[in-house]
Order: sequence, then C-alpha cells, then structure tokens
Amino acid sequence: MKYIFALFLLFQVFTAEAVAQQFKYHTVTSGETVSSIARSYNISTEDIFKYNPDSKNGIDVSAKLVIPLNASEIQSSKEGNTTATSFRTHKVAKKETLYGLSKQYNVEIDQIKRYNKHLYAEELQTGEEIRIPVISEAQTTTAQVPEPVSAPQQQQSSGVDPQETKNTREHVVIPKETKYGIARKYGLTVQELEEMNPTVDVLQPGIMLKVGTNVLENEPVVITDETFEFYEVKPKENFFRLTRKFGIDRDSLIALNPALKDGVKSGMVLKIPADPESGEGDFDFENFEDAEDTNVNLKNSLTNFSTKELVVMLPYNLDKIEADSTDTYQNAILNDRVLRISLDFYSGVLMAVEEAKELGISTNLRVFDTKYDSQSGAREVNNIINSNNFSDVDAVIGPLLQTTTEAAAAKLSGANVPVVSPLSNKQMRPYSNLFQSRPTDDMLAEAMVNYLQQNSDNKNVVVIADGKSYGIKSELSNALPQAKFINPGNGYVSESAMNQVLSPDRENWVVLESDNVGILSSVTSGLNRLARDKNIKLFTTKKGSGYDNDNVSNNHLGRLNFHYPSVDKEHNQEDSKEFIEEYVAQYGIVPNQYAVRGYDLTLDVLLRLASARDLYDSFARYQGYTEYYENKFHYVPISGGGFQNDAVYIMRVNQDLSLSVENDF
Repeated sequence: MKYIFALFLLFQVFTAEAVAQQFKYHTVTSGETVSSIARSYNISTEDIFKYNPDSKNGIDVSAKLVIPLNASEIQSSKEGNTTATSFRTHKVAKKETLYGLSKQYNVEIDQIKRYNKHLYAEELQTGEEIRIPVISEAQTTTAQVPEPVSAPQQQQSSGVDPQETKNTREHVVIPKETKYGIARKYGLTVQELEEMNPTVDVLQPGIMLKVGTNVLENEPVVITDETFEFYEVKPKENFFRLTRKFGIDRDSLIALNPALKDGVKSGMVLKIPADPESGEGDFDFENFEDAEDTNVNLKNSLTNFSTKELVVMLPYNLDKIEADSTDTYQNAILNDRVLRISLDFYSGVLMAVEEAKELGISTNLRVFDTKYDSQSGAREVNNIINSNNFSDVDAVIGPLLQTTTEAAAAKLSGANVPVVSPLSNKQMRPYSNLFQSRPTDDMLAEAMVNYLQQNSDNKNVVVIADGKSYGIKSELSNALPQAKFINPGNGYVSESAMNQVLSPDRENWVVLESDNVGILSSVTSGLNRLARDKNIKLFTTKKGSGYDNDNVSNNHLGRLNFHYPSVDKEHNQEDSKEFIEEYVAQYGIVPNQYAVRGYDLTLDVLLRLASARDLYDSFARYQGYTEYYENKFHYVPISGGGFQNDAVYIMRVNQDLSLSVENDF
C-alpha cells in the first residue's frame, strides 16, 4: 500500500497545480468594471461575484478582487515567452545574491542561471561578471500575477509587532484558505499571523488580513486542494525527522515546498499529503517524539528467555588464505584492514554473547564469511541464505558493505528476518526488515547544524567554507543568518582575514568546512595564535581524514575546543574498567572502536530480543534510546520501510586532548 501511495504522491507532486483551483489578485484601476475585468481574464462575471460578493454593489478604484484562473490563464502564467532579446553585463559586488539581482533587473533567478550555466552548481563570486538577460515588456506581461513586495529578510523571532505597518501588505481571504496556508505563503508562522491580526478569530472569505511582505518565490497564486494539509515545523525538526514523520522522501517534500531548498527552519509552514496513509503507520509519532529523549535500560525489562538464533555475516575472505599456515594467517591480518575490522568486531560480538548469557539469555550463534568484492559478496550472501535454514533466525548482524547488506535484506525480506547493518554510513534502500545502526554522514551534519542553530545566540559566528562545501554552506547560511563568511583562496586562509571578522568582546564560534589539509592547517594554526587574546571555539559538520594529518596540530584543536559530530564517543575508563579488563584477559590487547561497536550493537540486539516478542516489537515498546560503552541507539521508521538509528553525539576536544560529550542527541 505504501508503494502505491508513493506513486500516487509522485503523481500529485507534478500535477497538483493542474488539478487544483488557482487564484490571483487584481487591483482595480480607474475606468474598470466587473464586466471588463471578467473579459480580460476570460471568465464570467458570476465567477467574480462568487469570490467577491461585495462587488455586486460596485467596485472602487484600488480595491482588490480575487480572480479564479482558468486553465489557459494558468498555463500562460507558467510558460510565457521568456527568451532574452539582449544582455547586459553585471559585475558581482560583495554580498550580492541571485535573489537580489533578480529583483534589481526584474528577471527570474532561473533566467539568470540559464545564461550563466555555472550558477546551477556554484554560488556567485565577488568580482565575477555574469550575463543578465533583458526580457521585453511584452514577453513579461502575458499573465498578471501578484507582485512580490521587497522586504527585509524574515527574522526567526517569536512574533511580529502588529504596529509595524511599513512591513506589511493586505491579503484577501479566499474560500478554503487556512491560517496555515496564508502563513506559509508569506513566510510567517501561524503565531505571527495571529499577532498581526488580533481581532480575527475565524477566517471568512473576503476579509482582509495584514500579512508580511516576503511572498515565497514560485508561489504567485494560492493553491487549494483537499489532498493536502499544512504543518508547522517544530524546534529541532530536520529533513530526516520530517520525511520519516510523513512517510515521503526528501525530494518529494521539497517538490511540495520549494522553500525547503534553502533548508528547514523552525516555524516554517509546510504543505504535506493529507492522506491518512501518508506515513505514520502503526507508530504513535507524537508519543514517539515525546519519548525519544528517554534513556531505556533494557536489562530491567527481560521477559523472553527463549534461545536467540543470531547470525553474523562478515567479510573474512578465508578462501584466499592458505590453510595450515600460521604465518599466512598472521600476514593476512596485518596486511588486510577489512579482515582486521571484521575480527575486531567479531571479538566484541563474542563478549556481548557472554554478557547476555550471564543475564540468562542463551544464544545460538552462527557465523558466515561473505567475501570482499561487492558483486561476489552479494552472490555469496545469496548462496549462504539459499544453503542454510534462516526461517528461525531472530536477527542477522552484517554484512559490512552496502551492496552485501542490501542483498541480505532483500533475500530475507519475505521471511521478515531482521538484518542489522553494523558499520555502513551509506543511505540504503528501504527494505522493511533492514535496521541501519549507524547514522549517515548527512545526519551527522544535520545534528551539528541543529546544535549550532540552537546554541549560537549572542555568539559571533564565522563560517569558513571552500568551494566544494557549497551545499553545507547554504544550510549554515540559512540556519545562522547572523554568520559572517570567509571564502578560502588557493588552499589557504590568512590570519589577518580571520582577525578582521572575529570579535574581541564576544565568544567567537568558527565553523570550518573543508577537506583540504592546507586550509585546515592554516585556519587551525591561525586561530590558535588569535586565541591568545580572543575567545574562540572551532566547529565542523564533518570531521574528515584531513584532521588526522600531521600538519593539523591536535594541540591546536584542543586549545580551540574543537567540536564535531560523531557516531560514537570515547568510552569512560572508569565506567568500562570491568569490560576492558575482561577483554584484555581474553585477547591480550585493549579493545578498539570496532571491538566496542561489536559489543554494544550485539548486546543491544540481544537485550531487545529478550525484552519483547521480536526486534520489531521492541521498537514499538521502547521508543527511547539505549546506550552502552561508546554507542547509542535510537531507531526511527524510514519512509518505505525499515529503521534508521539517528542518535548522534556532539563531541568536544579538551585542552588536555581528552574527549567530552557536549550534546548527546
């Protein structure tokens, strides 16, 4: 049914404007009558009287009439002839935007991009020259649409002063319009709309409302359609939360709400499918969200002590190792990183099975080698499942790679056997039986953006982002409108350039977005020197391998209290002392992150199986998060099926180079 609805939604996304009634406003000029206005729009006078009852008694100059558009008028307003007749050259000044240029020259943003192809993928650069198309007046007056009124950028405040009439315009309410819909059209929250119109309790067609002047682009007409409703974005909500909540993918949500191209903002009013089957399934999302910050200790809820049938699939590639040769095995382990990871992870699995046994949970553990190569690995997975009985399996942990994991989930989906992906950070296909235990890189970035947005008040925020980081740069600009930006040049950022935008009085939050070691080194070393007389903290949405380069000093990162998003945290030596001692006694070495991950994930799976009928039932019963030595698990439903762990740590590097959890959700 979800698949059918997905197709239905996709059809709606691209046809909603064709099937829904659309409207526009017409301002009456001297000499116009109802009849002449009706003729100009190719509609009847009755159509005007229907939506403007007072017009039966006559119309006044400057009055605003609601005009229902017919199909030809709608098509005309959408298409029109917009071929450029000539061009003018514009040299981009500092802080200029495509939006500002479109208003300055009275052309659409897409028209500018059409003749400057690089702007589809890149941002405007100060000093560059671009071509501005000149559209003849005859071409731009094919259809009249409400003219957006320029206004200061909307601030994310809690309310709007009703007395600030200089920043308002009038809106005539038409049939079926709601406060959500009107607020959405003008970039307001419902609370702001109500504060601007304190005497209006119930909307009635024809009444006049005060609204903001910032009309959303690409929405010059109001769309009314019973297949959609409106939703106001709550604090902390992001793309991941919204797509899971309403059961639609990111692209469909953006298609319904073009303003989302610039990111999710608290208070935005979104158009969503009104169909009750649009996504929430059997989950109570309101209670789900209320419970998400609850730490659940599953050891206190053990009730199902039947033997757990657990399968582990890992890429050992044993067929390529010569038998009866200790030296061969040792060399393979030393020279093969994937094999080392698999062995470390499996050692943690065995520790968890022993821990569960002490709690009364018996486990029948079976282990299979899935090989390395993604294609041969997928074939091997299918062979393993075909050659063995999986009908009584409670859960499969692994394989490691995306291709092999998807192959296992697809093969076992018919039997509804849960497949838990242990390490992959790739967004996988939404199989109903697939549990993605590691948050994706996009989720890590969104977690940091949310953290910055919620905690950067009264901070001097500076964003340093190179050309390859234009996507996250746009999100940061949206979430942090007060931020100052520095564009690195030639793989380097000078200390003087940073000093010019840093505040001597306020705390400076510098967000660094780059994988270039030269940029990372110059910024961290320069900020380290500037931190002698300024309060500076360093942040990133993605801690890539560049931070591990010898040219990037860990001491500098510690002095700058470097913050980054992470899937795991450094285990507390005191809290995990017993576990470390047992691991050292068993294997002779201190456990690394893969061994701890194997332990945490496997113990979580076994405890969930022992505290509910099965893994699916455990997520319905326990909607909070579980946490172990280094890892946290909080699974939410994925659009199309399956579950995704969205628990992310915001980590801080301290001056002594120890790690602390700054924010753990």
